[in-house]
Amino acid sequence: MFRRILQRVDFWLIWVTVVLCGASGAGAHSCHEVKTAFQLRQIGSLKWVPEAPGTDGELQICKHPGPSCCTRKMEESYQAAVRRETLQNIRSYSFELKYLIVGHSSAFQDTFQSLLSFTLNLTSALFDSAYEPLSQDARPLVADLFSVLSLFLGGDGNTSMEHSVHRFYDDLFPLVYRRLVNPGLASAPPSSEHSECLRKTRQDVNPFGPHPRALAEGLTRALSTGRALSRALMMGAEVLNATERAGLARECGRALVRMQYCPHCRGLTLIRPCGGLCLNVMRGCLVGLSELDGPWRHYVALLQELTGALAGGHDLELALLGIRNHINDAILHAQLHGPRISAIVDKVCGPLTDTPSVTSIRPNLEVMTSVATSPTSVASTPSPAEVTLGRLSHTRRSLPLKPSKIDKPRSLKKISREFMGYIQRYRSFFSALPETLCESEMVGEDFTCWSGEDVVESYVGRVVGNGLQAQKNNPEIKVRSIDPILVAARDKLEQFKQELQGQMGWATEWGAWVETGSGTRGEASGGCDDEDGCQGSGEEDFTDENERVDVATAGVPLGKSPGAREPPHQVPTIQPPPQVAVKAAGHTPTHHPAITITLITLLFALGLP
Repeated sequence: MFRRILQRVDFWLIWVTVVLCGASGAGAHSCHEVKTAFQLRQIGSLKWVPEAPGTDGELQICKHPGPSCCTRKMEESYQAAVRRETLQNIRSYSFELKYLIVGHSSAFQDTFQSLLSFTLNLTSALFDSAYEPLSQDARPLVADLFSVLSLFLGGDGNTSMEHSVHRFYDDLFPLVYRRLVNPGLASAPPSSEHSECLRKTRQDVNPFGPHPRALAEGLTRALSTGRALSRALMMGAEVLNATERAGLARECGRALVRMQYCPHCRGLTLIRPCGGLCLNVMRGCLVGLSELDGPWRHYVALLQELTGALAGGHDLELALLGIRNHINDAILHAQLHGPRISAIVDKVCGPLTDTPSVTSIRPNLEVMTSVATSPTSVASTPSPAEVTLGRLSHTRRSLPLKPSKIDKPRSLKKISREFMGYIQRYRSFFSALPETLCESEMVGEDFTCWSGEDVVESYVGRVVGNGLQAQKNNPEIKVRSIDPILVAARDKLEQFKQELQGQMGWATEWGAWVETGSGTRGEASGGCDDEDGCQGSGEEDFTDENERVDVATAGVPLGKSPGAREPPHQVPTIQPPPQVAVKAAGHTPTHHPAITITLITLLFALGLP
């Protein structure tokens, strides 16, 4: 009896032990952790995740002999998720570069517009103060000219500076001819046919002498660097936008799943891929981006060259400030040669009415010349612009023009030097992107890692380099082609580089400079200038920080000219016809008139002795 009871107790003990062991084994081989990771990463629907490991003969990527927590539907969800995650990581790293380019493009344009606004008002003030009979009708002509300048500096491909400057003088000629050369015609009713004839024959009559051509050539030469920089920054933004539109190949998606999510199928949700595996997979997936490396390095070198040119001189600012004096010199030239111009116009276009006598022209010329050369011949009540210029005469500062701290667009030199310092860090952006992605949380520093097939201590496969040719030996992914979007971006960068080198004349020794240079070929590669508080940079800093005045805006909105006073300047001595006597200031024959007038006006505006 006792033996029978003991046998029954032993049976129940064995049964309970089997049940408990079975329950423990089921818990150890459940897919709970896989389901948790699947849910946290929002990979897909949880209904595709099994409760316990099993076998799925339809698996195509994460195959292995033992039981698996993955199904075919999970593999498809993993592929979609890994593509999304990888593209988001790439965009997160390229965002800073894109923001750098777009942000500085906006900063350069703001500074260009500030300079244009100031010189527009300065030029309009010339007509208000010295050529009042033309002021009302000349204002829209000046505004149109500066509108073209704005488009030109912004990189508009359809803008011709030479054509726009000559069109300005074509439209100005009828006004000058009627109201200054022959002021008696101002009271006569205007004739559209006669005005059109004057416009069409302006270049043949040549009433303004060499000044239109000098202005067109000077602006084209001085503004070409700013224009090229605007175009280059737009090109960089286009290339980065193209990289965001590029997708990942099918083989890349499979390799990424094998690297990141196949360990989950075995319940290894915390293991990370080996560094060599990650580099091979990323270099194969991003082979299209790595092909941009060479053109991108040349592109960054172009940006450094352009910004270095802006940082190393003030040609653009001086050219814009000189527009006023070129126009003034052109009008004076027409007045001085009035009888000859009238005779030619009468023969070509016919007389509009009786031409006034030479004696009636003579006093008017003297008055105009006196107004243009004398700083005291202004109205007794100063305008707001005159008050601003009066303050400027007591303010000493260094170029380029620096506005007040309240609304202070930074100078071209300051922005250029800042941009040069940032952009050179991204010369190898595309070639370093695979390493950057692998150095993130994707690769761990544990003693073991995932090799793509199993958990190992180190990756034993061959690690290939960047580029399409190197991927032929990639053991993790087969690269068949490059995304056409990236091919187009690479070709566009190459074409832009060649086009810009031809326009700027930089083709000579370009390759050698790109390989060695982290700065520019000019003297602007130094990191210290007067604006950074450094002395001895070649320019004397006359400005105390508290003395800076907002001259970029001067309290005058764009398109309005309140009539600023004409600064004193020299008028080139031109031998006039015997009948007309005009008093002009002396001029040294060894200096170019336009340059002399520009510098004198600039010095007066800055209050330099």
